Amino acid sequence: MPFAAAVVAGLVLLWPGAPGAHERSGVGFDRQTVSGKVTGIEHVGCEDAPGGGSPGQASGGGAGPGPSSGDTGDPASGGGAGASESDGTGASDPGGAGAPAADGAGPGGDSGEHAAGVCEQATVEVTEGKDKGHRYPELIRPDASRRLHAGQKVVLAYAPDAPRALQYSVTDVGRTPPMVLLAAVFALVVVAVGRWRGLMALVALAVSFGVLTLFILPAILEGSNPLVVAVVGASAIMLVALYLCHGLSARTSVAVLGTLTSLLLIGVLGSLFIGWVALTGNTDDNTGLIHGLYPHIDMSGLLLAGVLIGSLGVLDDVTVTQTSAVWELHQADPGMTRRALYRAGLRIGRDHIASVVNTLVLAYAGAALPLLLLFSLARSDVGAVATSELVGEEIVRTLVGSIGLVASVPVTTALATLVVSADRAPHPPQDARSTLAGAEVPGPALAGRLLGGGGRRRKR
Repeated sequence: MPFAAAVVAGLVLLWPGAPGAHERSGVGFDRQTVSGKVTGIEHVGCEDAPGGGSPGQASGGGAGPGPSSGDTGDPASGGGAGASESDGTGASDPGGAGAPAADGAGPGGDSGEHAAGVCEQATVEVTEGKDKGHRYPELIRPDASRRLHAGQKVVLAYAPDAPRALQYSVTDVGRTPPMVLLAAVFALVVVAVGRWRGLMALVALAVSFGVLTLFILPAILEGSNPLVVAVVGASAIMLVALYLCHGLSARTSVAVLGTLTSLLLIGVLGSLFIGWVALTGNTDDNTGLIHGLYPHIDMSGLLLAGVLIGSLGVLDDVTVTQTSAVWELHQADPGMTRRALYRAGLRIGRDHIASVVNTLVLAYAGAALPLLLLFSLARSDVGAVATSELVGEEIVRTLVGSIGLVASVPVTTALATLVVSADRAPHPPQDARSTLAGAEVPGPALAGRLLGGGGRRRKR
């Protein structure tokens, strides 16, 4: 209860106010977008298409140079070919100067290959906003990674300051129907298998997203310390998720205490090693854009907050599993001593440790696979790659989180052993036992008769 009260107080004190007016920069995700639809596709010669003669020239409805053009930097858009940011996800170079063209040209900018090929030209219609119904051509080059087709829903970047012919360009495709269907299938499977607990898990998931989007992210943008915000937000998510899914019980409280202890350890180790290794937290285009737009945000603190929140989900799994294992062992053999109970629970936890650590490492490696592939292509030295900030950040994140996960097993097992051993079921009083029907003490004979077996009747 005191901990829950402290979390509520933290939520009240750090709760962000109403968001202020924000002037879009036009870079990466921070740009105006509208929905659109591809109405038709036709094949044209790349050299005859608008912008086909020069890799740096925007095609049809593509954006012009600079971030205000609405260029995505995605070769699939075909028309968004300005000298914009390198990948369209929020480049650290807001001006976009010197970035490679996004029209599908090769590294050398040679347009001869495109001139010899056949391009697709999509007719795109704006389906919302003041220009609803406006159509423009979008060029798709042969080496574009994404293809468009007639009737496809698309997302258009809108640059109001650009010339009329260059105000719109395809920045992404619409994915709402398949993603909604996948979410519905996921919810049905969870409820069908988990039933009531599955339903509560979905409610807890919704609460987690609510805390993340309504509290953690706005509070960090407002200037609050990212680490403090992450600790308060993660604690609120932990309390709601665990008690909602597993009920108000001593078993759940032990899992909460084990999770909290491990989170504190991860926070201390993360703060120590992020400072010692000199990680800035500004390693890619997204963090560079955030730092450019909001220079008051502590990027290293944001990195540590990400480590805490990322470790929380796996921590919940480990602590709940360990607590349940100790409880079940005690119920199976109530006479087991504390030492024996702790050792049995720890043996179960060791198997869990091996799988969890491997899971974390593979999860981070999978997320960074394109980056690791680039290092492999460059034939970089393994030591240089591991100590670079891009990879070093992931290594520190993985190892700090893994230490906290490993430590959660003995800590939670010890707490569960202490609590479950102190919970002794009271024996019924002597007079109550003497008034039982037939004064027969339940034993193997009675159990055998209830199960349809024989057994000798106790002599009176």
